Amino acid sequence: MSRFVDIRTRRRQRGAVLYVALIILILLSLIGIVGMRVSGMQERMSANYMRTNQAFQLAERDARVVEANIQAAIDGASGNYSADQEVCSPVFDPLTWAEGVTATAATYTRRIDKCFAASSLKLGEKQSEQTGNIYEVTVLSSDDPANASATAVIDTIFIP
Repeated sequence: MSRFVDIRTRRRQRGAVLYVALIILILLSLIGIVGMRVSGMQERMSANYMRTNQAFQLAERDARVVEANIQAAIDGASGNYSADQEVCSPVFDPLTWAEGVTATAATYTRRIDKCFAASSLKLGEKQSEQTGNIYEVTVLSSDDPANASATAVIDTIFIP
């Protein structure tokens, strides 16, 4: 009798392990697919961050080069630097300018010291309408000049 019960129990349990194993295999496959998609997304995000950071660093470098050129021209024999825009009008918007640029790298320099009334920074001295040379330097740069995938625009104020 005990043998008969044992056979009956075995017959009822046939295939149950197979179903459990298949469900576990499906769950592990889904976890693996989700893990691959997450890691792929993180890789794309980090590559995008690298390209954006590289474009920013190149724009920063180009802005410093323009500032050095301004300083060299002012310190040079002529003592003058000719900016792209020497007058206050029309109003300059860096974003509008950057959207109109088709090159992968560009600079725009605007002299702004005559656009506002200011005074000398020295206390107790006579106020002056001339503030010296103050320049707005706007630079657009891309991560790769041949195949740009990220661009950055920097707008700085430079007082030599």
